[in-house]
Amino acid sequence: MKYAVYEDYKSSGIGWIRDFPAHWELKRLKYVANRAEMKVESDEDNPLPYIGLEQVEPWTGRIVDLYDDLVPTGVSNRFEAGDTLFGKLRPYLAKACNVDFDGLCSSELLVLRGKTYDRNFLLYHLLSHGFINLVDSSTYGSKMPRASWDFIGICELPLPPIDEQQTIARFLDAKTAQIDALVAQKRQLIAKLKEKRSALIARTVTRGLPPEAAKAAGLEPHPEMKNSGVDWLGEVPERWKVLPLRRLIKFVKTGNTPSGAEDHHFEENGFNWYSPSDFSDDIYLGLANRALSAEGKTEVRIFPEKTVMLVGIGATIGKVGIALGECSCNQQINAIGCNSKLDPVFATYYLKILRDFIVKCGKFTTLPIINQDETKNLVFTVPPLSEQSAIAIYLDRETIEIDRLMVQVDEAISRLTEYRQALITSAVTGKIDVRAVASLETEMA
Repeated sequence: MKYAVYEDYKSSGIGWIRDFPAHWELKRLKYVANRAEMKVESDEDNPLPYIGLEQVEPWTGRIVDLYDDLVPTGVSNRFEAGDTLFGKLRPYLAKACNVDFDGLCSSELLVLRGKTYDRNFLLYHLLSHGFINLVDSSTYGSKMPRASWDFIGICELPLPPIDEQQTIARFLDAKTAQIDALVAQKRQLIAKLKEKRSALIARTVTRGLPPEAAKAAGLEPHPEMKNSGVDWLGEVPERWKVLPLRRLIKFVKTGNTPSGAEDHHFEENGFNWYSPSDFSDDIYLGLANRALSAEGKTEVRIFPEKTVMLVGIGATIGKVGIALGECSCNQQINAIGCNSKLDPVFATYYLKILRDFIVKCGKFTTLPIINQDETKNLVFTVPPLSEQSAIAIYLDRETIEIDRLMVQVDEAISRLTEYRQALITSAVTGKIDVRAVASLETEMA
C-alpha cells in the first residue's frame, strides 16, 4: 500500500532519522520519560507478578509466560501499571513492553514512566530498528554487553503532538495485528508441514513404501503384515525383521575433545568436529561449526564416511544426522557404524522416529543421557537391504519437497517481519503520514 507523506520536513541531525516532519519536535528520551524503577528485595510473603527478560518477546512488545507469583532471588526492579520496560542487555535488545499491572522485573529491564507522551507510540519508537541499532552501538562489556541509561536517556526522538502520537499508535496497532495474524497462520502451516514430515518418515520406516512408490522400486505394493512383537511398533511387513541395533552395526563409540581444547586445535575450514549444535531437522550433516586443525585431528577419534551420529546427552538428546565424509565428534555424541545389514541413511531416518523414546528412556541425573549399551539395545525394523535403500531414496525425495515448502513459508514470514519493522520505523519517524488512513480505519471499525 502506498501512504501519503508530510508536506514539510526539517533536518534532524541524526543519522538514522535524517529528517522528520517540520511540526514535530526533537527531544531526548530522558525529557520524555523518567527512569522510574525502584530496587527491591524479594518478599516471599507478598509475591508479585515477575517479568524476566525471557518473558518479553523480541520486536513485538508482547509478554509471554508471565510468572504470576514467582519469588526471584536477589534484587529486582519494581514497576507500576502504566510503565514501559526496556531491555538494556545486548542479547535481549529489541525487548520492550508496556505493563498494565504492578510487579517486579529483571534488573536488566529499565522502567520508564511517562511525562507527556502516548506510551504505545513510545513503545513502537523503542522497538524501531534505528533506535535499537543506536542503543546496540553503545553497549559495553565483553561477557554480557549492556547499554547504560546515561546513553539511552540522551538518545533523541522525533515526537509529534500527543494526538498525532495516538493516531500513529492506533494505526500501527491495527497494521501490526494484521501482519502478526498472517505470520501466525504461516507458522501454523510450518508446524503442520513438520508434522507431515515426521508422520511420513514414521509410516515409511515402519510400514514400508506407499503402493506407487513400491511399484516404481520393483517391490510388492501391498505386503503381508505380521506382529512385530514390540507394543509401540505394532505390525510390520512380513519379510522385515525386528532386531536390536547391536546386531546391525560395526561399532558404537562416543567422540572426544582435544586435550585442553586450545585455540591451536581448531581452524577455519579444518576437519569436521561435530557437536550437538550442528544438528538440525535435516538428516545430512553439513560443515561443523568448529573444525579441527591438523594437530587437533591427531587427538580425536576419526570416523569413516556415512557414520550415523546420535546426540546422546543433554537438551538435544536423540537428534540424529549422517556424516557424508570422514569426521570426528565430541563426547556428547554416539557415533554408529552400520554393518552390511543396515543402510546408514535408512538407519538415520529410523532413529528420527525414536527421538521421543530416547528422551523418555535416557537416564536422568542432571542431564538426560543414553549410553553406548542402551544405544545398541534400540529396536530396529530391518527390511531387506534393497528395500532399505529404496525407502531412503524415497524419503530423501519427499522430505526435500516438504523442506522446500517450509523454506518458502519461512521466507514469507521473514518478508512480513521486515515489512512490519519498516512500517513501524516509517510511521514513528514521520516518513509516512498515516493520519488519514488511521481516521478512516477508526470510522470503519
